Amino acid sequence: MTFSVKFWGVRGHIAVSLPSHIKYGGNTSCIEVRLDDHMVIFNAGTGIRELGRQIMQDGIKDITVLFTHSSWDHITGFPFFIPAFVPQLNITICAGHLKQYGGVHGILSGQMVGPMFPIPIETMQAQMNFTDFDAGEDLDVIKDVRIQTAPLRHPNGATGYRLEYQGKSLAMVAPTGHVEGKDDPNILRLIDGADLVIYDCTFTAEEFASRPERGNSTWNEGVRLCKLAGAKRMAMFHYSLYHDDDAIAAMEKEAQAEWPGVFAVRDYMEIEL
Repeated sequence: MTFSVKFWGVRGHIAVSLPSHIKYGGNTSCIEVRLDDHMVIFNAGTGIRELGRQIMQDGIKDITVLFTHSSWDHITGFPFFIPAFVPQLNITICAGHLKQYGGVHGILSGQMVGPMFPIPIETMQAQMNFTDFDAGEDLDVIKDVRIQTAPLRHPNGATGYRLEYQGKSLAMVAPTGHVEGKDDPNILRLIDGADLVIYDCTFTAEEFASRPERGNSTWNEGVRLCKLAGAKRMAMFHYSLYHDDDAIAAMEKEAQAEWPGVFAVRDYMEIEL
């Protein structure tokens, strides 16, 4: 059985290319999940470009893309995703927060029009199925994989996911905001006993205090919820562009003093569940 996770982009907001951001990486949100011969991809930030090259090398034919959010840092790599141009590939693309905006197809195609981009989405020849659902529904898009969803706290809408396969579980909870001192039942349901929780750690606690409405969270809240829900491990994810390698290392050290199950992810890190 294969249930593995690889991080191809761990930043939020915008990609960063600086010497001070080398260790943890500068690509924006993109995560690969291998479930034997099927691949799930969370988001299409800049990291999806290199992931696409790897997919072509590995000969993956069936891909499901699950969008948690649709700001630029989550979709900007999609026009550069090589597998989408290959007729032999099957790609299912899902989002749970975009019905009111015309659906996920419209959002992705909207960034691929002139004068912003010279190649329209119609040039993509893969067999693509665009699926819009309401966050909170279970998805039946991959055989033998249970996918639960829930709305997350974000001003423009966001969706959290829980994947269960062969007795293992992964929860993707980013981006999300929180209310200090208030448990989020949607998140608790997704992360209950999870083997790995990927959580939005954009802000420090001090930064969050001055911008609680932004729709992003802290490692402090993630750790608190994971301990409450009995999750096994938590990956710190969706770093601010203003947090360099030293800042993230300091956050990880402080977080691990609170709970040893937490760790900071970086571009190209791989985890076996």
